[in-house]
Amino acid sequence: MRIGLIPSLMMSLLAVYGTALPVPQSTRPSEPQVTLDGRWQVKFSMAGLEKNLTVICMPGGVASFVLLDTAPDSKPAGDPLPGTWSQLTNNRVSFSSEVELPIGTCCREKGTLILKGRLGSNNSISGKLIFVTSIDEEESPYKFHTIVGSFTATRVLK
Repeated sequence: MRIGLIPSLMMSLLAVYGTALPVPQSTRPSEPQVTLDGRWQVKFSMAGLEKNLTVICMPGGVASFVLLDTAPDSKPAGDPLPGTWSQLTNNRVSFSSEVELPIGTCCREKGTLILKGRLGSNNSISGKLIFVTSIDEEESPYKFHTIVGSFTATRVLK
């Protein structure tokens, strides 16, 4: 009698607790994967400067940055600049490129523009940016001139 009771008891426990067991990753419904491939219209601001650019994301993390109003007299900067993009965990994304930007009212600086943000549900990205130049700055703990800001991006639909 005891031998028949044990399998019955185990079946009852599985029936009750079976839904609480973890579901293997392969059978869990996955969140839709948003890809960054395509064009993104970016509006950014830093140190009182508000500018626009287009990031063109291609497969393999390759990107092109088209600076729309960063040349003198707020004109387009010319040829696209090479850049990179990556899609991180938790819908986080990152873009970067070497650019030249107007800083203040008189100067232009070359440096690395890094944008880090989070994908929104409506083909949008928002986040923070940092512009790092190679100019020595003694007061900075990193000895480089850095400017921080924010950005928003929307996918350009064809």
